[in-house]
Amino acid sequence: MAEAFVRQYQPPLWLISISILLPTSFACLATSATNVAIPHISGYFGSTVDEANWIITSYMIANACLILMSGWLENLMGRTKLLKVFITVFTVGSLICAIAPNLNIMVLGRLIQGIGGGPMTPISQAVLLSAFPSEKRGVAMSLYGVAVMIFAILGPTFGGFIVDNADWQWIYLINIPVGILSISLIHANISELEVRKKIEKTDFPGMIALVLWLLSMQVVLDKGQQYNWFDCAWISWLAGFSACCLAFFIVWELECDSPLINLRIFKDRNFLIGTILSASVNMLVFSTIVLLPQFLQNLMGYTAILSGLTIAPRLISSVVMIILINKFMEIFDSRILIAFGFLFLGISIFSYVNLNLQVSFFSMVMPQVLMGVGIILVFVPVSALALGTLPKQELSAGASLHNLCKSTTMAVVASISSTLVARHAQIHQVYLVKNLSEFTLAFQTKFAALLHTFLANASSSYATAKANAYLYKSLLAQSRLMAYVDVFSTFALLAFLLIPLAFLLKTKSAENN
Repeated sequence: MAEAFVRQYQPPLWLISISILLPTSFACLATSATNVAIPHISGYFGSTVDEANWIITSYMIANACLILMSGWLENLMGRTKLLKVFITVFTVGSLICAIAPNLNIMVLGRLIQGIGGGPMTPISQAVLLSAFPSEKRGVAMSLYGVAVMIFAILGPTFGGFIVDNADWQWIYLINIPVGILSISLIHANISELEVRKKIEKTDFPGMIALVLWLLSMQVVLDKGQQYNWFDCAWISWLAGFSACCLAFFIVWELECDSPLINLRIFKDRNFLIGTILSASVNMLVFSTIVLLPQFLQNLMGYTAILSGLTIAPRLISSVVMIILINKFMEIFDSRILIAFGFLFLGISIFSYVNLNLQVSFFSMVMPQVLMGVGIILVFVPVSALALGTLPKQELSAGASLHNLCKSTTMAVVASISSTLVARHAQIHQVYLVKNLSEFTLAFQTKFAALLHTFLANASSSYATAKANAYLYKSLLAQSRLMAYVDVFSTFALLAFLLIPLAFLLKTKSAENN
């Protein structure tokens, strides 16, 4: 009797949403909250920032691998068992990170955490699209947006608050009770797949090629700038190896009888264009999450919590838009909303072209508000349109591939943006250094004022050296500031160029016409 009741019990949609989105949101929070804590973690373990960056890299590698495998794993293990197993893995990884005695164990913990968090985003997207009726898919993607985008945006503020007011370990300890609660909710409220694809054999060559591609690519991206990219022989060889693994993976998956992932779903126009647009949004958003804290902490002297708080207006406007977006989707064509979203993103990022070393905290508010509006205007309609035309049995595979592209884009943009800043800073330094000349009146005036100040407490030779060092430090700061402006201009231009692409998507109204 009790078993019959359990089989007939259908939890309400809000309970299903909470059950699946709770672990997903904290998996996304773990990604961005760690970024602002890297200086604290590297200091705790006595390592360099470059070495500590493997804490981020290891998570992204494992996360990307498991994202693409999640559809295959769901068919192999079943939905509820997969979720419970990987939430457990994520929780164990969080515990290892919190108690890690050295950097190597910390990296191992992040690797395990990435394995556990990988399937969360695609499976939660598939669960919501399956549970909600077609006319409420906008609501489903709004809730998904809260878990993925809002918590990712909240990450820097949350991480900054933790490291400035407690030990950085609490970033990971908080995941333990959340993981235990999530397993209970999943067990009670998430139903098993009605139809599962029968897996005749395991695609081990595809898995190996996927892991080797992502691992080698991430090492190249992570170490490229440090070793001057393709001027280094081993970076060049590893990049070639990564490209070969990717080529083999694509060909193998297209020709294999039982592929790890069905790449042919890219034939669906909405899925292809939607994936490009979603990956681009991730690129634009993640570039600001990476670059703004660097600018504010390194050049402006902000604390971790203060740099995190500059993202807070984005969070507030995103929450407001999450509430309104479904009504907008009922009134306006989704493609128009997406186009306006990219317009707001472009305007927001272009606002940073006016950055200077005296910029106030409040001058950062309006660009962040516009970015929050733009994120939701793009993210929710694109998510609904990209996966909405796929058959139900392909939703998990489609969501996995969709999220892999977004995750890979985040890894690429983190490396490219940092490289662009470093290279452009060197270029601007070459042009600015000519101003540090005794034949330049502005230099003579500033040098004389500094020399007079330093002579009050130092010898003539020491005061001269200190004045020169101060001016050179100012030159480096100006060079780096101009580099940030260049990079923000590039990403703003990209946002504007993506606007026409939105109108290539198909909507139900367009199909009826």
